[in-house]
Amino acid sequence: MADNDDIPFNRDFPLKPGVVDEPRPGVRRVLCNNPSPFTFTGTVSYIVGKGNVAIIDPGPDDEAHAKALLDAVRGETVTHILVTHTHRDHSPNTARIKAATGAPVYAEGPHRASRPRFESEKHNPESGADRDFRPDIAVKNGDVIEGQGWALEAVATPGHTANHLAFAWAERKINFVGDHVMGWSTSIVAPPDGSMIDYMASLARLEAREEDLYFSGHGPEIPEGPRYVRFLTRHRQAREASILHRLAKGEADIPTMVRAIYIGIDPRLTNAAGYSVLAHLEDLVARGIVATDGDPVIGGTYRMAS
Repeated sequence: MADNDDIPFNRDFPLKPGVVDEPRPGVRRVLCNNPSPFTFTGTVSYIVGKGNVAIIDPGPDDEAHAKALLDAVRGETVTHILVTHTHRDHSPNTARIKAATGAPVYAEGPHRASRPRFESEKHNPESGADRDFRPDIAVKNGDVIEGQGWALEAVATPGHTANHLAFAWAERKINFVGDHVMGWSTSIVAPPDGSMIDYMASLARLEAREEDLYFSGHGPEIPEGPRYVRFLTRHRQAREASILHRLAKGEADIPTMVRAIYIGIDPRLTNAAGYSVLAHLEDLVARGIVATDGDPVIGGTYRMAS
């Protein structure tokens, strides 16, 4: 949600849908034509290597994008398909690419929530989850996926989703970070799909690594990745402080907190902002700093713990 001045966002991303560019040797990217307030100019799919290649994040259920990806690798062999996470703007096109190439699919696992759903929570059909996705090969943190001329280490980065992975090309100091880190905006962390506790831990995990150039699921590449991650961490800490500042004045529900904290937000993002506040509140309740009656849910009322 692009509502803050403290992060050095870069919204300069002139890549056009279906066009292939090569921002670094051995890294090509193709933009899908699915722009929105949540996807920026669209989902970016990556092609790693030359000759025998991997495709990272085939994108949404979009035939034109699948064709553009397959055109980009014409005369080459796709040996691996890698998926960072199971949101509908990243994984559904996997089936088309697999059918055309026969390449095995690597991912952490099927979609799952970060925690069990509370009784009082209604299932949200618009969560954007791809519940049909199944990898051929389940990958865990530290696993290395090797191809011709490249090796990618899986880095578990839960938070945006429970099954989120980044893929680090350590030799090149490049990390394909999916939606965990984006250069154009902060990531959405919406419980029960996402978890702020996990998200913050995953930021720390990335910051401790050597890779300094990040390629994201949306928007331009991010130079000085660990430094950028520190901005994101500080931003979330400031967001938490804003919530506590509001609750110090008295108990409040989430819409009240959103109005107090997200000044001038795009109205299309208000719902997402509410879930982001909920993610912080879940963390604060777990730490005993904030209290609520019953489970921490989107419709709850919150107060400082005595």
